[in-house]
Order: sequence, then C-alpha cells, then structure tokens
Amino acid sequence: MKTILITGGTSGIGAACASYFVQQGYRVYITGRDLQRLNAVAADVGAQPMLCDAADGNQITDMARQLKQDNIRLDALVLNAGVFYPAPAISDSADNIDLTLKTNFVGPLQTIQALMPLMKNPSSIVYVSSIAVVKAAASCAVYSASKAAFEAAARVMNLELSDAGVRINSVRPGITRTEIQRKAGMTDAAIAQLNESLAGIPLGRMLTPEEIVPSIALLVNDSSLGMRSAAIEIDGGFAL
Repeated sequence: MKTILITGGTSGIGAACASYFVQQGYRVYITGRDLQRLNAVAADVGAQPMLCDAADGNQITDMARQLKQDNIRLDALVLNAGVFYPAPAISDSADNIDLTLKTNFVGPLQTIQALMPLMKNPSSIVYVSSIAVVKAAASCAVYSASKAAFEAAARVMNLELSDAGVRINSVRPGITRTEIQRKAGMTDAAIAQLNESLAGIPLGRMLTPEEIVPSIALLVNDSSLGMRSAAIEIDGGFAL
C-alpha cells in the first residue's frame, strides 16, 4: 500500500485530494490546525489525522518524529496548506507578510527538511502553488511572492535531492472555490460577484477543488517520474 501525506487536508483542494487518494487505495495522512475539524474530516474520508500548523516549525518537527516512531515511509507528499490575505503591497501589514511567508514558503520548506528521512526512493512532492505566480492581480503581491519563492527553491532542491530519488513539481490552480475566500474576508455576495466576473474566461466560472485533483494525481504517480519543477496550470483559461 502506498502512503501519502497531505498538508492542509481539512478543506478545499487538500480534502478533495484526501478523498481521492483514499479511494485509490492509499494510506492517507492529512494535517490541520483545528483538532476537532481535523478529526472530523479524517473520519469522513478515511484518512489518518496529524495535528500540525504549517507555519509552526516545532509542530512540523513533532509530526515528523511521530511518523518516524510509527515506521511510516512516504511515497508522496502534497504541500497544500496555504493562506491568502489580500492587501496592497505598499500597505500590507508586517504580521500578514510574516504569516504568509511562514505558511506558504517557510513551512513547506521545513516540512521537506523534516520528512526527507521518511521519503521513499523514488517519491514525489507536489506543491500547490497558484496562477498568481504568472498572472498579476491587485492585492496579491505578497501571496504571489510566497508561492514563487517556493517554486524557485524547488528548482534547486530537485538538483540536491536527485540522488535520493525525490522529485518536486507544482500545480498552479486558478481561482478555485474553497474556504480561502471566506478566510480572506469575502462575503457570499463578494464571492458570487467574483464568480460572475469570470464569465469572460474560457471556463466561464471558478474552478472546483475536484478539478485540481487529477493534475496532482498525475504528479504523484509514477507516470511523472521524468518531471522535475514542472508547473501544471489549471486555471480555466484565466491567464490567457
């Protein structure tokens, strides 16, 4: 049985991934910050819960220690946990900048550091990036930078980790209907307006988490053995 760990697995793309890989016969571990919600989602999809805040290095270390104690080896790691706090670059707060970078860049990097001894040869790491890396949008400067920073680091890590058989690739979702909009402070009316604003792109609407999963699955399975630092854009034509 193959084993996969998905960070930020309690909602959105992470939860959709967890459900998919359980159905594919994987042993699935998911992480989250809210223990009650983590346990509920894990029980619902048939995954194993691991309490871990992606912005907390100590919790990442504790998670790795627990997995090692349980003799877990990973075939794949999906780095999905992320935050989005929209704000103009020149007026964004230091706290928002710090938390965004910790969660979207530093945390995933520390997760790889902590879990490398548990990664099989070969194994796959998939980073959930964003179309914002290549498509500029107002109030997204820090978010875009945090995602681009990890993609840049992954290029170097693909060289450094090649002997260990670990490959790192990314998916770049477009605007996807998840809880990230609510967490960014958007109301139902604002989310509906955002969806309507996409009528002019080829897809004509926001994406769903389930529409991102097949590309992640491709990068997880052995058919992607030849891919390194690839970035699959699933944006419904938003960046055209």
